[in-house]
Amino acid sequence: MATSDGLKSVDYGVEKIFEEAQDFLPLLGTDYVEFYVGNAKQAAHFYKTAFGFQSCAYKGLETGCTEYASYVLKQDKIRLVLTTPLNSKSPINEHLATHGDGVKFVALWVDDATSAWTETTSRGAKSFMEPTVEKDEHGEVIRAGIYTYGETIHMFVERKNYNGEFLPGYQKWESDYNPTSVGLKFIDHMVGNVGWGEMNTWVKWYEDVMGFVNFLSFDDKQIHTEYSALMSKVMSNGNGRIKFPINEPAKGKKRSQIEEYLYFYEGPGVQHIAVATDDILTTVSKLRARGVEFLSTPPDDYYRAVPQRLADHNHELAEDIEKLKALGIMIDADEEGYLLQIFTKPVEDRPTLFFEIIQRMGARGFGAGNFKALFESIEREQAKRGTL
Repeated sequence: MATSDGLKSVDYGVEKIFEEAQDFLPLLGTDYVEFYVGNAKQAAHFYKTAFGFQSCAYKGLETGCTEYASYVLKQDKIRLVLTTPLNSKSPINEHLATHGDGVKFVALWVDDATSAWTETTSRGAKSFMEPTVEKDEHGEVIRAGIYTYGETIHMFVERKNYNGEFLPGYQKWESDYNPTSVGLKFIDHMVGNVGWGEMNTWVKWYEDVMGFVNFLSFDDKQIHTEYSALMSKVMSNGNGRIKFPINEPAKGKKRSQIEEYLYFYEGPGVQHIAVATDDILTTVSKLRARGVEFLSTPPDDYYRAVPQRLADHNHELAEDIEKLKALGIMIDADEEGYLLQIFTKPVEDRPTLFFEIIQRMGARGFGAGNFKALFESIEREQAKRGTL
């Protein structure tokens, strides 16, 4: 899809776009995101039904694994893994008791997992798993892991010598229930919430340990409402395929969404996963029809100001603004283009993890112009929960 002024959906290639990034790993993309959940079978049904994921692979009692069950779901380039413990002695239970359902592994696709592990641990990363070769009849995968903020782990996955469905130990998951895709393409970015005063520590960690660059920063003067504030810095690898904004709370009159997250998640963790689409109107319409709940629509004044905000950057909106407004989709612009975005309500009972749906029409930013409207919408939800 392209606009009259030539803007089209951003597709990040492997070429370097951030020269300042050291990029000594280098990273090819997100391989998978693994959640620890209380009931993986039911969670898998939810993500298939509501978000349009398809069955991909399975590991559990039927494959000889007696410790846990894992369901792998796929939509275009996105892979979600949902894992649940099969007995009370599993250490996964501790994670669930502390955090509730949430992201445990953010796996990164690399050409050389051993090198990635060596490069990062030699720079100070705490090892989770040394390079390990896993084999089956489809070939071999090498994986290694390091700890990042909280109890979150980055796994490096090297699969150039593997042609199986997912990983050794998993079998193809055949299902008679296959809801259609909603048009989600790839993971655009993943946001981490860290504690008071910890943002710069983790910014430096991603720079020094992972070779990332901090290419955007927002302070509490830019991200605030009448009641609350936060600070955020966006980290990216060299090709822009892996982007990790890092948030920390800032002082405000009331409890910010970051404080609410840290309280209910009981520590730092992944706050939201932003997934890209080429057609946000169709994607959001399908998600709403399947029961996905989104934050409340910004007020009329917000949409009245949109044409001028785009004109200030010499862009023209290709989409019908009334259709965007009807679905509650927000619009922001920068020099390179504009973006369309919307945020779900938390998908767990604890107000922790949520999803963002984003369509980039040239813009590489993060919707700074939407921060106030977005956070006021979140605060309305916090007020209902009694956590503001």
